Amino acid sequence: MNSDKDMTRENRPLRYQDAGVDIDKGNEAVNRIRPWALKTARKEVLSGVGGFAGAFELQESGVLLAGADGVGSKLIIAEALQQFDTIGIDLVAMNVNDILAQGGEPLFFLDYIATHQIIPEQIELLVKGIVQGCLESGCALLGGETAELPDLYQPNHFDLAGFCVGRLVHEPKGPVQSGDQILGIASSGFHSNGYALLRRIISERHLQWDQVYPATGEETLGQALLTPTRIYVKAVQDLWQRVSIKAMAHITGGGLIENVPRTLPPDLTAVIDKSSWTMSPLMRWFQELGPVTDEEWYRTFNAGIGFTVVLAPTDITLAQSILAQHGLASFVIGHIAARQGKRGVIWA
Repeated sequence: MNSDKDMTRENRPLRYQDAGVDIDKGNEAVNRIRPWALKTARKEVLSGVGGFAGAFELQESGVLLAGADGVGSKLIIAEALQQFDTIGIDLVAMNVNDILAQGGEPLFFLDYIATHQIIPEQIELLVKGIVQGCLESGCALLGGETAELPDLYQPNHFDLAGFCVGRLVHEPKGPVQSGDQILGIASSGFHSNGYALLRRIISERHLQWDQVYPATGEETLGQALLTPTRIYVKAVQDLWQRVSIKAMAHITGGGLIENVPRTLPPDLTAVIDKSSWTMSPLMRWFQELGPVTDEEWYRTFNAGIGFTVVLAPTDITLAQSILAQHGLASFVIGHIAARQGKRGVIWA
């Protein structure tokens, strides 16, 4: 019998690995992930990573909320810098903040990692970030899928998707009405929206990922743009237990212009004063570099405000105090008024 060494390419038995998929590395990645996922366990988790499906016991009846999201082209920066330990936080944040804005408590999270080639150490770093996001939001990492797809993804490329299920626990305390105040909670940066436009500016202005610019402070440009998306779950949960929140919005794609009006009755609108908070030096720098008009900027990016809540004027002082206890800056960025004309935001 001929050995593998003597066999020609034509008659050697093919293996899955020859097509670019390494099952052993996939198993190694799962083994690396399992102990990290266990750190996020809640009492309702019956089984998690490693089975055909995760099991989560619903201990009381109620309304479930579900959402799905990804990180978008922010991944390209993580790939360029070979920095994979924070992008998982972004993945969780984009999902749990959406659940939160709907009045939900995030319960469990599932991830999908698709890649050209499974590198167990890289997968572990991605999942460590996901675990960090789950811990910050009190959400269990219940399971996920890692797919090795060499014919679909280019070498060194991968994609992330996340899926979150939550439980509705907060109902609006009274209807939104004219005169209510809009409290904006500061973002941690660009979060995970608008990166295609940022990369276009970077390319046209010949900026370098590994260079420090005045607007980035002591960080390189790449490090500054990989700042993870802020997770608002625990702070806002504390807020809604102590003040009467009437509406909430997660400021993602579409910015303030699209997201705040989604939470309002059809006969009301948001009047927002752009001078009521200050964008970071990095954001101002990118807008000027573009250049990008205000209309386009506030529709593409969060512009420094990552989450908004609508409150009665009498609740503002207490709300800002509660948020400050969680280390979050907040600003009264506008108010609610009777709608005149088409749906959207009125700039004060």
